[in-house]
Amino acid sequence: MTEWLHVAALLLYGAAAVLMGISFARGARRLPTVAAVALVAGLLVHAGALAMFTSQWNELPLVGLAPSLSTLAFLIGLGTLIASIPGSGGTVGLLLIPVVVALGVVAAVVGVVPTGEPTQFRGIWFVLHVVFAFLGYAGLTVAAAAGLMYLLQFRELKSKHFGAIFRFFPPLETLDRIGRRGILLGFPFLTLAVLVGWAWTARFRAAELPGNPKLAWVIVSWMVFLAAILARTGGGRKSRRAAMASVIGFVVVVVVYLVLRVRTAHDGAFL
Repeated sequence: MTEWLHVAALLLYGAAAVLMGISFARGARRLPTVAAVALVAGLLVHAGALAMFTSQWNELPLVGLAPSLSTLAFLIGLGTLIASIPGSGGTVGLLLIPVVVALGVVAAVVGVVPTGEPTQFRGIWFVLHVVFAFLGYAGLTVAAAAGLMYLLQFRELKSKHFGAIFRFFPPLETLDRIGRRGILLGFPFLTLAVLVGWAWTARFRAAELPGNPKLAWVIVSWMVFLAAILARTGGGRKSRRAAMASVIGFVVVVVVYLVLRVRTAHDGAFL
């Protein structure tokens, strides 16, 4: 039943993504509102799936590739919904919803079931570490999507080619505001994740501390956030620099994750 609910949520997310794509291609301004309704329905079904997973297996969906990606997809979906509030850049979902769909597809293919790994030492500190990290990554994803849209809109304006991007994307100021909020909200959560993860590892698995891949990934991600914040300082086109930093940083985080995932695939220890 849990997996069927995940599939149902995925279909609703997919419908929202298709509606956003059609709206962008045809300039149908009402479709983003319908897409937001589909997104809300998908989030409600997804929340039910995660709750059922927890109830059925007596384990939070935070361990293992599929459960972790499903939880991350849900949080990014929430971030998309917040960013889609009328007047706050609703069309940012054009890029964010496909990310949710992609994560959901991977989770569904792998299978949203417990990994069977031992759960010792996975108490409240482990839960806080993972949840804080996921909230941070959700903020970075929103900032990266807004940053990419900012760069595309900036190029559109600079070239004076007022096509579909100019008509559909929010103004530069709105995209910059979304990106700034994503970074500034995500950074404190990821900072907490680094501190809690370090303390948890030092307390229970001190021998793993120097080369812990999960903690290394979070630290790299924290440095990406810091770079995105620093990009907003100084003179010149701060908003454009920040947008580029968010996009490049997001790519770096994904690449580092994939590299570490491949290197630790033999023991299944990495999310």
